[in-house]
Amino acid sequence: MTDKSSVIFGNEMDAKTVKQAEKSKKSYIKKFGDDSAADYKLAFKPIPTLDFMGADNVVFTDGETQTFDEKGLIVGNIRMGFGHYRISMAIASCAKALGYHPYWLDLASFDATGSKMIRHQNDLYSMASRISQKSKLFNKLLWEPLNCEGFKKISYNAKDQKNSELLVPIYKNIPKDIPYIATHVWPSQGAVHAGLTHVVNAIPDNWPMGLHLSEGAIHAVQTPFAYLGYKTLNGFDKKPLKGLPASVLKRVGCFIDHELLVNLKEDNDLRRQRALSGKPVRMLMTVGGAGAGFKQFAAMVKHLLPLVKQGKVTLVINFGDHKSVFDKLTAKVGNIECRKFFNDYEGLKAYNASIRNGKEDGVVAIYNENIFEAVYSTNLLMPNCDLLVTKPSELAYYPIPKVFMRHIGGHEVYGAIYGREVGDSTWECPTEKTMNDMLDRIVDDREILIAMCDRIDQLNAQGVYNGGYECVKLAAGEKTE
Repeated sequence: MTDKSSVIFGNEMDAKTVKQAEKSKKSYIKKFGDDSAADYKLAFKPIPTLDFMGADNVVFTDGETQTFDEKGLIVGNIRMGFGHYRISMAIASCAKALGYHPYWLDLASFDATGSKMIRHQNDLYSMASRISQKSKLFNKLLWEPLNCEGFKKISYNAKDQKNSELLVPIYKNIPKDIPYIATHVWPSQGAVHAGLTHVVNAIPDNWPMGLHLSEGAIHAVQTPFAYLGYKTLNGFDKKPLKGLPASVLKRVGCFIDHELLVNLKEDNDLRRQRALSGKPVRMLMTVGGAGAGFKQFAAMVKHLLPLVKQGKVTLVINFGDHKSVFDKLTAKVGNIECRKFFNDYEGLKAYNASIRNGKEDGVVAIYNENIFEAVYSTNLLMPNCDLLVTKPSELAYYPIPKVFMRHIGGHEVYGAIYGREVGDSTWECPTEKTMNDMLDRIVDDREILIAMCDRIDQLNAQGVYNGGYECVKLAAGEKTE
């Protein structure tokens, strides 16, 4: 295992940064134990929600390690909100479409030192995210600067690289040459430290950050802005830095599921037909479990309910695996008459199929305890909805007309900037008034939706949404476009 904390892409770190990185790793060993000598055996379990992708979950077993398929491809990920899981689903979907057998490796799911470290950091991140929504001072002075500038510094990568050495034992029985795509930097760094040779680091954000560097992997970015940022490492330090060479930096396009692309033209045709005929605008909303943006979200729902009664809007809300947020919403805006799909994924699939060419009205509320069902419910409904209302995180790049809520963390600002510039989204609407005004405008002026659909068709024809396929080709050593 080669040290990657002292020199990062030819840029030497100062002694203080290296010492802090080493101290961080030692503190996690002290907190969670040293499992460097462990021999974790691996087995595979089907993921029923993703059965159409043929995806198998990698788990620990007391027996012998099972053999990976010759056409296997691992999607390395962590549960941190829904974003990295959603990108992982897109990669797995594209892998299946290209003839590979996707394996799901969630590093946070194991009883291992590195997994405990990830869960600990995720807990801290979620807690800080919640505080940022309650304290404007905390958000302004700490959270926004950390997410935008703090994580950008190349010195931040030194600590992550050292900590990710703790993930190596999980990879002991994984073939070194298996194609591997990471949808968070820690699974990428861990795989490289473990000696895997075909690692692609699928970078989720439009804002370039030292946080996302994983030397030894191919860095796949979604946008031209991100490409230039990593090519130059501009702003990653006070002094000029050596950037990433083209051999390990590829602009591939947006990470989108095969299922969302294969019928995209027809999806947009149906959206245009509904807009021209004056049917209710089908609004799909996603809710974060950390409570981020809840005040603005509740204000939107309260504002839209009268429009639902007037037949102008259909409201579909995915509460993910956080029923408490549904309870909190009803306490805030009053009882909501709605069709509920609570732990009823099969019922939701049937409903989704029924509205493809049919008529629907009212409010639909969705909740699933199963994390895969909770995440994929949004993907399932996207093709049959007209407008996605979301913060500008991983969903900022998806091929559906979008309205952006206020960002959570400064790095998300650049997802909204990308969406508004390419033309498949609005700009970020940071306040209750600006959001409600935008929603009213879209309901009253359907030409906005039609223009976004037209633009999505244009972008799709250009291959802008093909990033998932391109990542698979890079990991497998295939020729990319």
